[in-house]
Amino acid sequence: MAISPRTTATHTGRVLSVTELHVAFSTENGKVEALKGITFDVKKGEILAIVGESGSGKSVAARAALGLLPRTAIVTGSIELLGRDLLNLSPRDLQSIRGRKASMIFQEPASALDPVYRVGDQLVEALMAHGDLARKSARERAIELLNLVGIPDPAKRIRSYPHQLSGGQQQRVMIAMAIALDPPLIIADEPTTALDVTVQASIMELLRSLRDRLGISILLISHNMGVVADLADRIIVMNKGEIVEDGEVNQVFAAPVAEYTRTLLAAVPRLFDEARPDELVKERDSTIEPALRLDNVTVTYPGGFRRPPVKAVKKVNLEIAPGEILGLVGESGSGKSTLTKAVLGLVSPASGQVRTLGVDPAVARGSELTRLRRNLGMVFQDPRSSLNPRMTLGEGIAEPLAIHKVGSKNDRRKRTLELLDAVQLPSNFAQRFPHELSGGQRQRASLARALSLSPKLVLADEPTSALDVSVQAAVLELFLDLQREFNFACLFITHDLAVVGSLAHRLAVMRYGEIVELGSTREVLHSPRHAYTRNLINAVPLPDPGAQALKREARAKAV
Repeated sequence: MAISPRTTATHTGRVLSVTELHVAFSTENGKVEALKGITFDVKKGEILAIVGESGSGKSVAARAALGLLPRTAIVTGSIELLGRDLLNLSPRDLQSIRGRKASMIFQEPASALDPVYRVGDQLVEALMAHGDLARKSARERAIELLNLVGIPDPAKRIRSYPHQLSGGQQQRVMIAMAIALDPPLIIADEPTTALDVTVQASIMELLRSLRDRLGISILLISHNMGVVADLADRIIVMNKGEIVEDGEVNQVFAAPVAEYTRTLLAAVPRLFDEARPDELVKERDSTIEPALRLDNVTVTYPGGFRRPPVKAVKKVNLEIAPGEILGLVGESGSGKSTLTKAVLGLVSPASGQVRTLGVDPAVARGSELTRLRRNLGMVFQDPRSSLNPRMTLGEGIAEPLAIHKVGSKNDRRKRTLELLDAVQLPSNFAQRFPHELSGGQRQRASLARALSLSPKLVLADEPTSALDVSVQAAVLELFLDLQREFNFACLFITHDLAVVGSLAHRLAVMRYGEIVELGSTREVLHSPRHAYTRNLINAVPLPDPGAQALKREARAKAV
C-alpha cells in the first residue's frame, strides 16, 4: 500500500526558492504582466501544487523555473535551484541544469514525444547527451527506467513508437525521461489532464511512489482539485499573476482564507452531489418516437494488412426520449466516438439499426437528410476548432440559418441577437472574432450556434473538458437552463462522471464497444452493478484530502 505523502515527505531544506518573481511579456500593445512579484519555496521531498485558472500565471511560473520562457519575456526577481540563481546563468549553464537538477513533465505526451523515433531511442539519446553513458549502458538504463515507471515488458516496449502506446503509457515514458538523471526536482505541468480517470489514478500513484522511493520534490501545476487533494502536501492558489493563498493542503481545502479559493472550490463538481436533476418520472409513451433509438447496433472497421476487422461498437441498444439528457461515459477506446458517428450517419452499422429523430441517417438522402440535419445540433470539445476563425460570432451563429434558408437576412440577425442573449453574451459580441473571446465565451458561442435551428436532438461531445473549473460550472448551468427552455433531447458524451452526474437524467457506461451499465444517474453512481463502473467511480479523485486519503487506502487494500 502506498504511504500517504503527508507522512513520508521529509520537507528538510529548500530545493527551489522563488523570490519576488515578476514576469512581463512585450507585445505590440506594450507590456503585459503575467507574474506580479510571487514568492514561494519547494522543500525537499515535498509535493507543492500551484492551482488557478487559465491566465493565472501558474504555467508561466513553472516554465520560468527552468528558463523556458520565450525571448519576449522580461523576468526580474530571483529563482534559486539548490542555491544557484537561475536568472544569472548563461543559456549553456541552464541547459546543463535541465534534466540533471530539474526536469519537466508536459501536459500532452503525444506532442512532447517525437513521433518518428522509437521511445527507447529518445530515452537513450537523452541519457547519452546528459548522462555521459555509452549506448549499451544507456539502453540498459532506459529499460530499467521503463520498468521503474510501470511499462509492461520494457525490453520489448523500448522498440515501440509513441503512437503504438496508450496515452497513459506515453505519459509514463515522459516520466521516465524526467527522472532519467535523478533530478531532485520535477515540474509536472497538468500531467493527467488528457488522461482517462483510471489512467489518471495510476499516474498519480506513480508520482507519489517515485517521490517516496527516490525522495524527489514535485512542483505540480493543475486545475484539477481532485488531483491536488490526492497528491499535494501544500497548495498555492494563483489569480491574475498573484498568489492569493498558500497553505497546507488540508487547511486550504477545509478552511480557505481567500474568497477566490472559496469560489474555486465551490465550482468543483462533486461526484455524489445530491443537487442533480430529478430523474424522469413520467411514463414513457410508446406511441411517441424516441429522439434517438439504437437497436442491436454493431459498427465494424475493416482490417488492414494481416489485421482482422475491429468491432468498435457491439450490439448496442439505447433510447433517448424527447427532452431527456442521457450521459454516455467511458474511457478512450470504449466506442463513444464511433457511436456518435453512427448517430450522425458518418459510419454505417454492420448490423442493427440507428433511428435518429425517426430517420436512418446512414441511408437518408435529399430532403429527408436536410430535415434531419436541421433538427440536429452538435457541441464539440474544442470551440476554437469548431468556430470558423474568419467569421465573426454573428456570422458563425447565423450560418446554419443561412444554409437552411431560414428567414430573411434581417430575421437571421434578430435570431442571432436572441441566441447571444440566451447564452448570456453581450449583443456587441456578434462583431467579434473567436480569437477575441475566452474559452468559456467561445463555448457559449458554440452553444448558440448549435441551438440556432431549435434542434430536437443535441450531441455534446466533451463540451466542458477544456474549460477551467469555474467556467465549466457556469457553462454546465447555462446548458441546463437552455435544455429546460428549448426542451431538446441530448446525448452528453464525457469521461467525467462528476460532470455528467450533475446534469444527466440517465447514464450509460460503455466499455470495449458495449454498454455495460444503463440506468438512472442516481442509481448508476450510488449503486453500480458492473465491476467496471465501480472501478471508474473509485478512480475519480475527490476534492477533499481526507476523504481521498481514505478512498486511496481502501482501494489499496482491495488490490
